[in-house]
Parts: sequence; C-alpha cells; structure tokens
Amino acid sequence: MNENVDVRVPVLIVGGSLVGLSASLFLGRLGVGHLLVEKHAATSTHPRGRGNNVRTMEIFRGAGVEEPIRAAATVLAENHGILQAGSLTGDDQEWLFKEIDPGGALARFSPSGWCLCSQNDLEPVLLDRAREQGGDLRFSTELMSFDADGSGVTAAVKNRETGEHTTVRADYLIAADGPRSPVREQLRIGRSGAGDLFHNVSITFRSHRLAEVLGDRRFIVCYLTNPEADGALLPVDNASEWVFHAPWQPDRGETLEDFTDERCADHIRRAVGAPDLDVEITGRAPWHAAERVADRYSRGRVFLAGDSAHEMSPTGAFGSNTGIQDAHNLAWKLAAVLRGDAGPRLLDTYEAERLPVARATSERASARSGEHSHPGYAAPPTVGGGRRGGMLNVALGYRYVDGAVLGVGPDRPVVPEGVRLTGEPGSRAPHLWLRRGGERISTLDLYERDFVLLADASDTAWRAAAARVAERLGVRLGAYGIGTGPGADLEPEAGADWAEAHGTDREGAVVVRPDGFVAWRAESAVGNTEQALYEVMAALLRRD
Repeated sequence: MNENVDVRVPVLIVGGSLVGLSASLFLGRLGVGHLLVEKHAATSTHPRGRGNNVRTMEIFRGAGVEEPIRAAATVLAENHGILQAGSLTGDDQEWLFKEIDPGGALARFSPSGWCLCSQNDLEPVLLDRAREQGGDLRFSTELMSFDADGSGVTAAVKNRETGEHTTVRADYLIAADGPRSPVREQLRIGRSGAGDLFHNVSITFRSHRLAEVLGDRRFIVCYLTNPEADGALLPVDNASEWVFHAPWQPDRGETLEDFTDERCADHIRRAVGAPDLDVEITGRAPWHAAERVADRYSRGRVFLAGDSAHEMSPTGAFGSNTGIQDAHNLAWKLAAVLRGDAGPRLLDTYEAERLPVARATSERASARSGEHSHPGYAAPPTVGGGRRGGMLNVALGYRYVDGAVLGVGPDRPVVPEGVRLTGEPGSRAPHLWLRRGGERISTLDLYERDFVLLADASDTAWRAAAARVAERLGVRLGAYGIGTGPGADLEPEAGADWAEAHGTDREGAVVVRPDGFVAWRAESAVGNTEQALYEVMAALLRRD
C-alpha cells in the first residue's frame, strides 16, 4: 500500500449526480465517513430525470429529505398523466393514463407517493443534506487513476480548477460515474442486453403561448406522433419553460450541429401543431437510450451503482430510481461491515440482490418505450408487442430472491405480476400506520439504521431474545411489540392486525433489514427463541 496518502476515508464515491449524491446522503446518515469527487463544477442545470417513484420517495422519507424534495417540486405537483397525440391542436389525442395514482389506491401500500422533481431541482437538495450529514463532497475534482488491493483502494484525484493532485486511500470505492464508467472499464466488467435503443436531442426552449395551447392539460410528458415532426414534450414550469426530446439519427451521419435553433423551433411548431408558436431555443443536449446491464456489480472492494451498472430506456424513469435504490442497498451493508457488525461476505449480497432487479427492470423499461411509441424508438415485436402490466409491481413489488434474506423460495420471480407486500422474506416490508405515544408513524419509519424485530405486544419472549442476541453478537437490533395495552411499544391505527399484514400469527415475528426489506419471518412460535434468532442474525450478517 502506498504510504504517501493525503486523505484516508472509509468510502470514496466517484460521481456526484443523483446516485452519487444519494450514496453520500445515506452513508452520512449511517455515520460512515466518505469523500465524493465529481468532475463537473456543479450539480445538473438541465431539467431531466424528473420521475421519482414511490419506492425512491420512501427511501428519501427515511433519509429525512422527502419534504424538501416535495417543496422543490411544487411547480409540477399537479402534473400527472401521459398524453399521446398527433398534435396538441387536433383531435388525435389519447391519455395513456391520466392519473399516476387513480383513486389514491397507493395509500394502501405506502406512506409516500410519486414525485415529479427534475434533476436540476433534486440534486441541490441532496447536496445540501449530504453536506449537513458530514459528507466531504468535492466538485471540479476528477478521478485520474485508482489501484485496488486486498485491503482497500488507492486513488489519485485532480482538482480541475487548481490542478492540485490528491492521493486518497479508502476501504471501499463506489463508482457512480455514469454509463461510460471509466472505473467499470478499468475493472474490465462487461455488459449485456439489447444495446443501443435510440438517440434523442433534448431541447430546452421558452414559449409563453404554449401554455395557452395546452389549456388545462397537465401532463408529465406528451408523446407527439406526427411522423414528420415527432417528439416528446415535457413541461418545466407549465408557463414558459419547456423541454422537447427530438429524434436524432447519428448512425445516419446526423450531428448535434445539425440541430440549429431554426430547425429545432420549426420541428417543435410542427409537432405541437401551432405554426405561429413563439419558440426561443435556450439549450440542447444529446442523450442515448440503451439497455445494458453490467455482468458484475463489484470486483474486490470496488462497487458499481447507477448508470455505471445499468443503462435503461428513460420511459418510466426506471434508471435513476434503480440507481438510487442501488445506493441505498449498498450503504447499509458497507456501514454494517465497517462497524464490524457484519462479515465482509455481506457485501457479496449487493450483486446477488441488485443485479437481477436491474435486468428485470431494464427489460420493462424497454417494453414501456415500445408501448408509449417513444420518439425515435422502433421497438422489436417482442418488446413492444402488448402491455406487460403496470409500473407499481416493478417500482415497489420487486423482491430479493437471493442475498441477505432467509426463507425465500428459489422459484419466486424477481418482479411479480402484481403487488403483494405481505411480509414475505425478500420483499419490502408492509406499511401500516402506527401510534407511538402521540406520534403517527408508518412501520416503514422504523427502518433505516438498524435491523428491527417486530412481534406481538402480548409476547415478550421475542423482544427479550432480541436484546440478548444483540448483546451476544455486539450489534444493534431494535425490537418492538405491536398491539394495545401497557406492554405495547406501538399501537396499530384503526384496529389493523399487524400479524396478519406480515403473514404471522400472534406468536410469530418478523426481522426487517435497515433498507426496509423483510430478512426473515417466523410465521409462528419457534422452539428456542433466542437460539433461533441468534442463528438467523449470524447468517444474515455473514458472521462466520
């Protein structure tokens, strides 16, 4: 190991976009020291990546940033549906869906909901909170090289403004450095999948009269299907600022320079169906949609997260959400290993859990692009031919079949047909509203920092066993008795049955991980409660 080290940290994060910033926030809340380096000078200025699904918002709720994110997203709070139209002035218009959560059915599953918050509004919130949690985040700082060995990673980083070089020694490295990840390339980790899907140019423009054309239509995105001027229109403020995704054909020799202001403005007018529309082009940026998933999520002490691990079609915003959830999964495992609570093999479960989810989700994202006739995408029949169900089962219902979970049937699909959050190991734990004193909380609010055991308030054996197991293993294991009466730690609202919701009887118990996924379930009483729980926790934490 190189002894000429300027900075020593437990974790080095490479990349300061949504996933890297989220990783910083999650690690900071868990007390893990880290350094984040980002080659760009500041957070994103382009309004993209706006769809934050319910699972991501649950995670942000646990991290204490749901409210400031929603505050940053108020301008789009009334935008819900997806419209498909030949133009915005003709009769050829169809709502693919008009409400994200029609009838408020999502409230049965979650205390949170979907949120439209563009990346340029979301990233500053994450940045501020990550720094408040003690993160060392350095922009205009680029990873120049790294060398991993059996005990850590030595990296050279450069301040792009001053030219100063710094040597960093970290126990672990998280590569959140995008789809062309230099870290992944150095590790020689291959990727598989359908490959390039389509190319677009994202055009930001200003138009005051477009709001008059739209009237009271408030959509997330409108796919405009005029074959001579197709594209996707997205509101930024519903008043004068907009984004238009235009098809781009670089494989036919088309360059970004071909998208002049005049061409872009004319294309937007024809797509909208308003030849006299005022259009002022304010910017353009190319982007490429692809379906690729890394063959591995880690090598040694280096881990891939976000776009470095998977590229997905943007339809449905699956890519950014999957990346944020990668970071959340990895953060608690790194914290447990660095604290000494878990053995190093716990980190192997990151790939075992997240790689199958990425594969299933990327396939669904491509199918979604075909269903929505995304501009520039000629979907093959096997991708676009027929709908494959809604989004909630992909966003919230996915499960971990293998990894830091016990008692999952090996034949269970990673993404089920529907959403059944009933306490099955490997699935996200059920949501119930509870009372803790005068405070109203969700069961999901109990999880983030530690493993948690839930048992019935009438059965004190599980809670006593949890305290003894935590002491024996030297780990933190919270335990709550749910029910009514003086022995209850938490009381369910409206007479809800916590045991039924979690798939147990009154003598059973559930162990939930810090990320809110069920790790193990005893559906009924066990012979030796303490020993059973000890063996479960030792296995989950890879204490061998």
